[in-house]
Amino acid sequence: MKPLLLVSLLGCLATVFTAPAEKVRWCLISETENQKCFFLAKKAPALSCVRRDSAKDCIIAIKAGEADAITLDVGEIYTTGGNNYDLHPIIAEDYGTSSDTCYFAVAVVKKGSGFGINDLRGKKSCHTGLGKSAGWNIPIGTLVSMDILPWEGMEDKPVQEALSEFFQASCVPGATMRKQQMCRLCRGDCSKSHREPYYGFSGAFQCLQDGAGDVAFVNHLTVPDSEKNKYELLCKDNTRAPIDSYERCHWAQVPAHAVVSRKDAQLAELIWTTLSSLSPADLFTSVNGKDLMFKDSTTKLVQVPPDTDSFLYLGAEYMGIIRSLEKEPSTSTPTSIKWCAVGREEKNKCDKWSINSAVEAAVECETADTVEDCLKKIMREEADAVAVDGGYVYTAGKCGLVPVMVEQYDEDNCPSNSGSFSSYFAVAVVKKGSGVTWNNLQGKRSCHGGISTSAGWNIPMGLIHNMTNDCYFTKFFSSGCAPGSDPRSPFCRLCVGNRKIVGNDDKCAANSNEQYYGHDGAFRCLVDGAGDVAFVKHSTPTENSDGKGPDWAQNVKSADYELICPGRSSPAPISDFKSCNLAKVPAHAVMTRPEIRNKVVNTLNEQQDNFGRHGSDSTFRLFDSERGKNLLFSDFTQCLQEVEAGKKYDQFLGEGYMLSMNSIRQCSQSTPDLEKSCTFHSCQKN
Repeated sequence: MKPLLLVSLLGCLATVFTAPAEKVRWCLISETENQKCFFLAKKAPALSCVRRDSAKDCIIAIKAGEADAITLDVGEIYTTGGNNYDLHPIIAEDYGTSSDTCYFAVAVVKKGSGFGINDLRGKKSCHTGLGKSAGWNIPIGTLVSMDILPWEGMEDKPVQEALSEFFQASCVPGATMRKQQMCRLCRGDCSKSHREPYYGFSGAFQCLQDGAGDVAFVNHLTVPDSEKNKYELLCKDNTRAPIDSYERCHWAQVPAHAVVSRKDAQLAELIWTTLSSLSPADLFTSVNGKDLMFKDSTTKLVQVPPDTDSFLYLGAEYMGIIRSLEKEPSTSTPTSIKWCAVGREEKNKCDKWSINSAVEAAVECETADTVEDCLKKIMREEADAVAVDGGYVYTAGKCGLVPVMVEQYDEDNCPSNSGSFSSYFAVAVVKKGSGVTWNNLQGKRSCHGGISTSAGWNIPMGLIHNMTNDCYFTKFFSSGCAPGSDPRSPFCRLCVGNRKIVGNDDKCAANSNEQYYGHDGAFRCLVDGAGDVAFVKHSTPTENSDGKGPDWAQNVKSADYELICPGRSSPAPISDFKSCNLAKVPAHAVMTRPEIRNKVVNTLNEQQDNFGRHGSDSTFRLFDSERGKNLLFSDFTQCLQEVEAGKKYDQFLGEGYMLSMNSIRQCSQSTPDLEKSCTFHSCQKN
């Protein structure tokens, strides 16, 4: 090979195989921030400084790989999470015992100025910046929702225009419309940077302190202790309260500012280790200004759970506020719902449902690879509903979704909603004569319907955790199949995927593409001899034996299987599930967003009138699946019953099930990443 060609080739390879980052390029939006960054970089050699004119310019630079990190307000984090940028929060500010990784959005006024929230029209307002949380999204969203600020939506007029007509004058750094009105109180260039003296929390308070404005929209940590006796809070009930009464007199709780970066685990770790090498006194002190790089009120930094995107960091409640400000006209049919199908086979059934569904209550289909992905889509309004196992009811509830309908397995309770909800028993099934009992279960091979499922994981592993007080279940079972596990885990070793010799990408997938997924799949794992015990619901063995069930179950005899359970040294017949079980489990439930509860219930009631067990249209059956796959709903569902309005996930699951879940959740590796993200902030815990 010629030397010149070799050099060129090596250059190309160096470009393709880029070495991991050795420096963290922090993006600064003012010269004062730049000076602080240079000071920190002298103490942390891995830190370097990149100057841009605004947070938006920094976001663009990080996306382009010209910078690596910046700390942003959650209103700006919302902007970074879209497809245009796809940046992720990786580290959160923590403000101490008063609020942890959240803060209270408050309205501060001078003591004795004599007006309440209902009297804000015509006053002068001070805001931290356009699109900021405490300074813009929360106050404007609150005033609109309380009908104090008249605004019909974007089709009427831009919200900036509505605000300029409401307040006599304002300082809204970063205002893009009506600048003469919205920047009238500002002292600098009205930019979203420290070039504007009234920018940020301290700037908005300075605007009030200087007498430029009548009200400042800030957070509960903004007013210095030495000034608190001169100011008060405006409460939403039209009263006032002392500055330190923010827990009862605030407009909303908001997730903390966070460091955002590109989705890159190695880069995120480098950013964390670099910041951790610096003292809190250096990081959270601004000598030549206020809140430079980080809020001065920060006490420490906290790593955000992995795979937390901007939406999960912000949470459903805050996203609802954002959407209320966008108020874009809906393009979907008012009575249609988008059902979320998990995997290819569910998508095929959902498509048939959609084709046959009535126009006046149509069903559209969205697809996701896992139940967790479906829940994310519902939270993002990309889908509306999905039927899930009790374990996912728990996770969905933690993320703000609610149960609205539940599968009923007893036809005598259909179609009335007055009967009790269905439930089933979680059982452990073994082959007759195998010698396997609950007492000698350790070291055996296990078959689970999936991680986070009730009968397949949460109940049995909760019991095992109570026995061993050890969260490392790979020490208990030698191997297993628990779809949804880490592919490198022993709990994926027994999984078979789609059994294709080439292109078997479905091995251990948490959907029906994995043949050992779900109750029936876990039982099949036992039947095939892959595992020694299968954790399923009590009806699974009889539904897949003695001539019933799919092709693989045609030669299975129910008499060849038995149950094992705690407290019994010998197995029991599979018919004795009421006396030999692991727990009673609530039936699968339909989960959705609280605000569309009635639409989902009405649509599903109409759909089961048409396609239920005794539906008027025989072209499609909602509760039947080809080859007994339990697609979309359990095949033994007789009807869907409505869950009482206002009932939350914990009330639906019941005290006994919640105790089991709280036990298994002591093991962090048994907590889904989605649930960790949803409960990261103290102000988001349901």
